[in-house]
Amino acid sequence: MLAGVSTDYYVRLEQGRDRHPSDQVLDALARVLRLDRETSEHMFELARPRSRVPIPGPEDRVDIEVARLIERCEHALAFVVNRWGDVLAVNSLTTAFYAGMDGSDNLLRMTFLNPASRQFYRDWEQEARAKVAHLHAVAGSDYDDPDLVELVEELSEASDDFRRMWARHEVRAKTNPSIRFRHPEVGAVTIHFQIFDIPSDPGQKLIVGQATPGSPSDHALARLRVPVDDHAEA
Repeated sequence: MLAGVSTDYYVRLEQGRDRHPSDQVLDALARVLRLDRETSEHMFELARPRSRVPIPGPEDRVDIEVARLIERCEHALAFVVNRWGDVLAVNSLTTAFYAGMDGSDNLLRMTFLNPASRQFYRDWEQEARAKVAHLHAVAGSDYDDPDLVELVEELSEASDDFRRMWARHEVRAKTNPSIRFRHPEVGAVTIHFQIFDIPSDPGQKLIVGQATPGSPSDHALARLRVPVDDHAEA
């Protein structure tokens, strides 16, 4: 009623039986449902999926210059992920930070399928919901992508929490979050992440995580760097 459309028409939209709603209808629904900008854009994308240009080459191939860059980030976590959270390249500090965390080759698998992640992330529920909302956001209208389908089916079968969060259909791309960890070796650590698109490889993102200089978290990361530095000197 508030959107000015009939119940029957609204039901047809939800069920996908009407695939050509007008901009006026979509704007009205976004207003009535109080969708924010990002969620409104996601709804428009679902209603009018853009033609996608095929990406040449495998999406999991990291440019050699990007790989060199992340390895030179000696005082920060640095790694590359694709749209579905697969970790494609890491630097030495990232390897040390996530050592022993099974499933760390994919951020969602590690979060939902590794019981240790509930201790590793001090705000596990918040971080898990953020990852699922980000997956919805980057999926856009590509819900039939075979890699996404396989990942969602795997997580849904193994995790009640993932099924619950995926069904919420929250949409929120992760942008430069701060995450609190409880590291098994160095204790409580807060990392501030910056996320960068890699224009030469659409779908890939470079993620760099740092601690506040001089903070306990910074000193904790320094302790993880010691074995790497000693090895380099040797």
